[in-house]
Amino acid sequence: MKIICIGRNYAEHAKEMNTALPAEPVFFLKPDTAIIKDNIPFYYPDFSKELHHEVELVLKINKPGKNIEPQFAHKYYDEIGIGIDFTARDIQAKCKEKGLPWEKAKAFDGSAPIGQFLNKKMFADLNEIRFHLNINGKTVQTGNTKDLLFSFDKVISYISKFITLKTGDLIFTGTPEGVGSVKIGDQLEAFIENQSRLNFEIK
Repeated sequence: MKIICIGRNYAEHAKEMNTALPAEPVFFLKPDTAIIKDNIPFYYPDFSKELHHEVELVLKINKPGKNIEPQFAHKYYDEIGIGIDFTARDIQAKCKEKGLPWEKAKAFDGSAPIGQFLNKKMFADLNEIRFHLNINGKTVQTGNTKDLLFSFDKVISYISKFITLKTGDLIFTGTPEGVGSVKIGDQLEAFIENQSRLNFEIK
């Protein structure tokens, strides 16, 4: 199982990060050791002093696929969940300054907590799914799939040109604006359509 994350897939997030809007999907990988399930606490890593939250909807691939055409991409996932793409922003900045890869800022152990998945049939319109993140009861990020630069189907099709998708693979589909720092003691709760699907503490 692999984790594929889409960057800059919401225009307002790209603006807040002072980056250009991409002409095609941007993606990077996390290892399976990044996953945290069942609302288990996340432990703040000792190598970073600026850890940011990025809430994202997550697709779970249900069968192998390669060079998938966009019109068939919907057949390759049945479930949608929610997760956090934790980013060590200070580490990422140092890597960018030197022109180095920044996996260590994104792919570290525990950097991808995920919540409960829902059958996509539960959603009336996959192009208008609302989601949000609360920290200590306060909403810090809100998103809606209508604002995606690249739809679920386009993302799946694009990734499959380069990487064979396999059953169980997870695709983090991008974060909306409002990313920011977290600290020890924070309680993070992520919602899909106002239903809590992920709830954990930072220790």
